[in-house]
Amino acid sequence: MRWLEHLVPPPLVALSIGFAMWAASRFTQPAEAPLALRIGVAAALALAGLGFDIAGFLAFRRAGASIDPHRIDKGEALVTQGVYRYTRNPMYLGLALVLFGYAVYLIRPVDFLGPLAFLAYITRFQILPEERVMARKFGARYEAYTRAVRRWI
Repeated sequence: MRWLEHLVPPPLVALSIGFAMWAASRFTQPAEAPLALRIGVAAALALAGLGFDIAGFLAFRRAGASIDPHRIDKGEALVTQGVYRYTRNPMYLGLALVLFGYAVYLIRPVDFLGPLAFLAYITRFQILPEERVMARKFGARYEAYTRAVRRWI
């Protein structure tokens, strides 16, 4: 299934999963939870996700690196500063947090499968191929980075 690697842009994967979550919520019963609590938790998760996305983007920009997930072989910089000191994939983590927030808002148990599907898909078809390229390109520096910083959090 290597043909799926880097095929679909991660934001489009997240959007597609978000749509599937919405569709699934039309056919399932919600769990009981106060609307104000759901909105508060969902907003906190979504804002945290957007914060990770923005921080990752800004760190890439400061390093002069491209965020194009299709052109990772063209990357000239190993970004390890800013939010990348805590997670190797802040932009993907941000998208996952937004999806978790959406699942909280929808509050249907089936919708919590959406963010998990996103994490599984992105890990297999985006992150693992990126890690192979980074290991080849940056060698021991990248290996040391992977030992020091977790893939997610």
